[in-house]
Amino acid sequence: MVTESEILKSLSNIINPITGQDLVTSASVKDVQVSGDRVAFSLETSLKPGPEKDHLKDRARSAVLSVPGVKNVSITVLSKSPMAERAAGHVQPAERILNIKYVIPVASGKGGVGKSTVSANLAIALSKLGYRVGLMDADVYGPSIPTLMGIHEPPRQEDGKISPHVRYGIKLISMGFFLPKGEAVIWRGPMLHKMIDQFLGSVNWGELDFLMIDLPPGTGDIQLSLCQKIPLTGAVIVSTPQDLAFQVAEKAIFMFEKLHTPVLGMIENMSGYVCKNCGSHEEIFGSGGAREYAKSHRIAFLGAIPLAADIRISSDGGKPVVEAENSSASAQSFIAIAKGLVAELQLRERGEKSDTSLFPREINQPGKDKIEIIWHDGHESRYNAFDLRLACPCAMCIDENTGRRLIRRESIRKDVQLSSMDRVGRYGVTFRWSDGHATGIYTFEYLRRLCSCPACRTDADAKTGVNYGIAR
Repeated sequence: MVTESEILKSLSNIINPITGQDLVTSASVKDVQVSGDRVAFSLETSLKPGPEKDHLKDRARSAVLSVPGVKNVSITVLSKSPMAERAAGHVQPAERILNIKYVIPVASGKGGVGKSTVSANLAIALSKLGYRVGLMDADVYGPSIPTLMGIHEPPRQEDGKISPHVRYGIKLISMGFFLPKGEAVIWRGPMLHKMIDQFLGSVNWGELDFLMIDLPPGTGDIQLSLCQKIPLTGAVIVSTPQDLAFQVAEKAIFMFEKLHTPVLGMIENMSGYVCKNCGSHEEIFGSGGAREYAKSHRIAFLGAIPLAADIRISSDGGKPVVEAENSSASAQSFIAIAKGLVAELQLRERGEKSDTSLFPREINQPGKDKIEIIWHDGHESRYNAFDLRLACPCAMCIDENTGRRLIRRESIRKDVQLSSMDRVGRYGVTFRWSDGHATGIYTFEYLRRLCSCPACRTDADAKTGVNYGIAR
């Protein structure tokens, strides 16, 4: 037998676009009547007649019809003043309830650049670094986070607040949790604003170090609403290497600048394909656009992510590569970017207190097997490719728990060369080697410590029992 509580439970999964809460909590459902397999109720809303109002009614009807035993649904739509409806919702202003240190939107100028994949893996990477992380899927028109994280059920509600799902240590919320499969969102500006209010003000995030926000592509209402409602720490921009994608991503950068939101850094996704058999590197989508822009505009380049099958396979399977294959080269590229992002934030917080002597003034490559760094204090360090490759600090080359070096000197080709290098903000640099390895971030502090000239030599090598003899 169908009960009223079952009807109300089905309707509690539908968000009221005016209040930002579900239809039951916002007191939009009235006079529920159940007679056998027939259900009738009233739906109060201040929406004006049109597609949005029809869409809300259709969603309510579909939700009730999904209850076992219900075959016929009658809905009477009643008008309600916008002021009264907002009062019924009691949505708290987001800035009053967020207890989050860093709020960082991940944005792109266009779709199809892998922004959601980057958001999910970056969130998990930050969590694995020991931070408390939440992930908010604000891409209303194409929510991908439920698929990427392998969870689709609506979250529970307790005491009028939504309890976010927890998956792989990440707190999650997405519009995709509330939409029937295959249904499209037909929302305009005011409804999108209310969704942002709901996700920020009515989700029980608790205390977080990071709230990563996966934005929809472009420069629309959601981006504007987010920047207006809470103080954002700064944005991360994702682009693919080709010029066209980068030119569109540039618009997102201009938008954040106009909204007085700093751009923390740029990420180049699908940045080349490395053959798993021969190790050769091929730049299928070109290269250089995002990196060169970041360099010329003094924006941190946080790193590059390869075009790799394991990223696609793990994403489709609902377990992002950082969780599924943590020691893989693909996963390590995300972890390196997470470390670079943390370092960029720490440097921004320290401001002028940063030790500029540890920042390079110039990084040059006089030859394929040589690197030269001129530091801000005037000191010069010179390194050769073989020794730098041996000193790679990534998790594939060194055990992060014990500090024991995993890579063996004899496993590295004597003729290994540097294929390319990328600055990681004001934090360090990544190298791509001719043997296909490209996962380690060499922090500037680490590189300075590796300098073996008399002025820089310390007892660090003696403590580890390893003498790299890096700088010449």
